[in-house]
Amino acid sequence: MAEYQEYLTYMYSALGGLNKKDLDLSETTDLVADIGLSSLEVMELIEKIEDHFDISIPLNILPDVNTVGELARKVQELNP
Repeated sequence: MAEYQEYLTYMYSALGGLNKKDLDLSETTDLVADIGLSSLEVMELIEKIEDHFDISIPLNILPDVNTVGELARKVQELNP
């Protein structure tokens, strides 16, 4: 299993093109409130993460994921 920091680094990279406000991303950056991701952009991000890590992310976990750090932790949990 990869370290949490590796997942976090990938999240920052994957969010690069979606970060239109050019925010300094951190673990506490909110995907919707801070970055302003639309529901379509969230789904595209999830697809990119699934392809990169070769995992399937259940959509029912998304309501519990608000920040970059929470997303990184969920992906880490799903990637044995």
